[in-house]
Amino acid sequence: MTLLARCLLLGGCVLAGCATPTDNECRSANWYDLGFRDAIFAMQPQDLAYSEACAKHGVKVDSARYAQGWTEGRYEADYRHPQPTH
Repeated sequence: MTLLARCLLLGGCVLAGCATPTDNECRSANWYDLGFRDAIFAMQPQDLAYSEACAKHGVKVDSARYAQGWTEGRYEADYRHPQPTH
């Protein structure tokens, strides 16, 4: 399974409220990429939801990497697709 597919699966499960991510999904998650992806899709930070879901597997989310990815993704989203200011 590709990294993008794992990120989408993990993010989709957490957001949709479906079954919690597996131990392997939590352990192999790239927190920077998840944060970047969430920001690109104009989502609020989801690190707390990921933390809650992955804590069940004894996995701690790298909140600093997630926040860095989210911040850079937000910048990228705003730069490439600026919202009109009316």
